[in-house]
Amino acid sequence: MKSLQKRILFSTVIVCCTLFLQSCKTDKKQTQINTTLTEEKVEKENVIEIITENMDFQMPDTIPSGWNTFRYFNKSPQTHFFLIDKYPEGKNSEDAKKFVAPVFDNAMKLINEGKTKEGFAEFSNLPEWFSKVVFLGGSGLLSPEKTGETTLHLKPGNYMLECYVKMSNGIFHTSMGMVKDVVVSDKNSENSKPKVDVNITISSTDGIVFKDSIFAGKRTFSVLFKDQITYETFVGHDINLVKLQHNTNLKNLENWMNWADPKGLIEPAPSDVTFLGGVNDMPTGSTGYFTAKLEKGTYALISEVPNPSAKNLFKIFKVN
Repeated sequence: MKSLQKRILFSTVIVCCTLFLQSCKTDKKQTQINTTLTEEKVEKENVIEIITENMDFQMPDTIPSGWNTFRYFNKSPQTHFFLIDKYPEGKNSEDAKKFVAPVFDNAMKLINEGKTKEGFAEFSNLPEWFSKVVFLGGSGLLSPEKTGETTLHLKPGNYMLECYVKMSNGIFHTSMGMVKDVVVSDKNSENSKPKVDVNITISSTDGIVFKDSIFAGKRTFSVLFKDQITYETFVGHDINLVKLQHNTNLKNLENWMNWADPKGLIEPAPSDVTFLGGVNDMPTGSTGYFTAKLEKGTYALISEVPNPSAKNLFKIFKVN
């Protein structure tokens, strides 16, 4: 009898151990499957992350060509953007620091002193090759602790990122070191254009044009640059998405969008708005994309140009 009980007990233990081992294998296999799916999801998303914590662009030195989505985390206490510059062959951020930044710094110093004519005269000291710099997009303005997404198409080559928002003392962020050289490799990202919810066109003749029936949620905007011109501030028109409050001072916001104004594009940014990204300057015929999560409320699309409303480059709309 005891022998029979022992055999039954031994058989039960063997069966339990077998089931336990099979369960472990199944759990391990499922974990491997989940891990693989997570890795595939990350690889499929394939975004380029940029982080600003101070006066910096933390990102890879080399990125693929073709379509890329840039996810910009502004973890600093200041408002920022990034603009992608294509400098002439053989020029890079060191040339910008040595030959371009000092001219803008001197000009801004004079403008801040009320010597506007003398300040703009300083720009005659810019190197001849500066007129050949091409702006190829980037993010719109982004408030502190906000994240923006901008999708752009870049060809292989050498580029530079910059942010020229001004410190409270009037010094440009570029002069504080907020520039970075980036190589776009021959390797193509193989990404596609994003699916679009809202189409925007922008030009010097018609301003910002779009159908303003926009609903809350995560929305992707396309921005077609029907043309591009260089304004008196040496930059062209762009798109910045702004969340407005019920008492936002619209005129103050307009004036702030002009860096050449002593009180323009300077810290602190207007406290009654929240900048949520967008698409920076691009050449005629180019299309860029940006994505933002919208809540119900009042928003605006505005360009960083002097007197944007007079140019139809300041459009207020509701999100339902």
